[in-house]
Amino acid sequence: MSAFYKDTIGNFLQSDTNALVGALNLEARHSVSQVRLSTTISWERTVETLKSALGLAASSSSFVQSWGLLLEFEIPRRDRRIDAVLLAGQTIVVLEFKTGDQLSETEACRQSEHYALELRDFHSESRNRKVLPLVVGSGATGRVFREEAPAYGMVAPVRTVADEDLASILTALAQQTNTGAGQIDLTAWNSAAYEPIPSIIEAARMLFAGQSVREISHAHTDGQNLTATTDFLVATVARAQRGGFKAICFVTGVPGAGKTLAGLNAVHSPELVKDGRPAGSFLSGNGPLVKVVSEALARDHKQRSGGSLQESRRRIKTFVQSVHGFLKEYRGADRTPPERVIVFDEAQRAWSAAKMRKELLQRATTTEREALTDVASEPSMMLRILDRFDDWAVLIALVGGGQEIHDGEAGLAEWGRALSVEFPHWQVFASHEATEGGGGAAGSRLFVGVTPSPNLTMEQSLHLPVSKRSFRAEAVAWWVNAVLEGRAEDAASLARQCAEFPIHLTRSLDTARGWLRAVTRGEQRSGLLASSGALRLRAHGLEVSSGFRGGLAEEDWFLAPPEDVRSSHALEIALTEFECQGLELDWVGLCWGDDFTRGGAGWDFRRWAGSTWQQVQKSENQEFLRNKYRVLLTRARQGLVIWVPPGSNSDPTRPKAPLERTASYLLNAGARLL
Repeated sequence: MSAFYKDTIGNFLQSDTNALVGALNLEARHSVSQVRLSTTISWERTVETLKSALGLAASSSSFVQSWGLLLEFEIPRRDRRIDAVLLAGQTIVVLEFKTGDQLSETEACRQSEHYALELRDFHSESRNRKVLPLVVGSGATGRVFREEAPAYGMVAPVRTVADEDLASILTALAQQTNTGAGQIDLTAWNSAAYEPIPSIIEAARMLFAGQSVREISHAHTDGQNLTATTDFLVATVARAQRGGFKAICFVTGVPGAGKTLAGLNAVHSPELVKDGRPAGSFLSGNGPLVKVVSEALARDHKQRSGGSLQESRRRIKTFVQSVHGFLKEYRGADRTPPERVIVFDEAQRAWSAAKMRKELLQRATTTEREALTDVASEPSMMLRILDRFDDWAVLIALVGGGQEIHDGEAGLAEWGRALSVEFPHWQVFASHEATEGGGGAAGSRLFVGVTPSPNLTMEQSLHLPVSKRSFRAEAVAWWVNAVLEGRAEDAASLARQCAEFPIHLTRSLDTARGWLRAVTRGEQRSGLLASSGALRLRAHGLEVSSGFRGGLAEEDWFLAPPEDVRSSHALEIALTEFECQGLELDWVGLCWGDDFTRGGAGWDFRRWAGSTWQQVQKSENQEFLRNKYRVLLTRARQGLVIWVPPGSNSDPTRPKAPLERTASYLLNAGARLL
């Protein structure tokens, strides 16, 4: 991590502007093929503005001479550079210089604020230090951007500053600086560790651009990173090729631990295609995830390449694919796919044989239906396809715990049955979590009612025990488990360990929306979520029925900017568990439904039928419902507000008592009243 230029303010003020801009141009040529004239002009303006403002500040306080300045500070793996960073004593000033033909003032403020938040969260030398983001531009209004935003986590609200007013801001900062606290070391800050924890969309963008995410680690703890898992997966591919055998690796982990990141990183790793190996393929049965990630990559590629969006979509179509489409293409054909390495995302959600037959019958002609006599489950079908290779193939199965939310999902045990009964010659690698039913697999086990594979090898690096999604609090996933299992006292204890991950409760939807708008800063994303069974949220203007939402574009909800009413930021449309599973938001507003409420002896499970509620009796269906809320409660990266509607005694479909009990239970479980 480094800047194009770094020095003390004393030396900067003595430097020649033309020589400094020339040095910036020289450094830039190491990163880009050519430097535009507009960029050089922008640098000249930045240097002159800083010299004028810092010269006046230095005349009021000699301590300013020892401050540090970095120009064009590059954020690793983000493909972004901060215009200028000022190390003023123990304060970090993030400066973005904008001209009229660049971003709008609002966009510039959002970008500057995001840089400040990135430094706070992921840059080791910026942690626990005040960060002051400023947008400097001629004609700037001098306003505080989003004035209602709190100085959350040491990052002050963004302020816009006109060129001529920057001197007064820096002079005031110099006079407020405690010289006894010392000066941030310029060299140490410039070279400090930067450990981002990207969202799945950010990680996919990085990988598609040829960058690696193998070194992602937990920025706030010493938790296991993804390196060991990725290394084992890539090494297994190499050994399978050399040894001419077929292997399957089961990767388990707690919600948000990085299973999808590990799979994407392995299948798109440069090491994978060494020695003539073909590129792998990442398959997912999660339609919204495939659609959102693909569209995010296409839009990003268009911006990088300057080409058309249609061409970009064509380029990325093989990066992440639908597992159902893959199986449809190769199920009945006696041929092999071009990929020998396949990642199967959310493998525990693969369809059973009965589900496969039902789906095939719905689409088949009369003649095709008569031929549907031997329909296999998706696990068995996938193994059959890869077993057609004469020598080697590797399947990487990513397994999430407690994520089964629909009937017909075969579960982990179907993979074990297929391997034990049909494919005993395959090498099987798994952690104890997969074979013994640990928390990472939500109690599911690989081999149930069958003899374990004779070629089973235990490998603990295939389990990811630390949540990466909720990087502010490791205990969030365990808090969710305790809440859903009815262990309020344990949940309250775990909530106290989530101090950096706020969990709030409110009975007012307007209050929830107001809180989300206040805490969502920079380029962070917030949105509303709700259970697909919470159909009486319609009374509050939230429609979750699938028939009503046929035209919903998840890619716009997840990717459109705040100004676009189709985006999640509008807080008008609540996505369901089916639409958000595998994806994530920074801040979540969970709209609790009447389908899952507290009764006298625990949770009551209900489904909407016609014009009334019916009790869900079957334990399997109850577990599906519980898992819906597990998915919804684990989508947030930074914080969560739960809105429990007030109910209405005049409406028998929305009685007050169950919702009152639910709100009381969640407060006892550690949620804080907003």
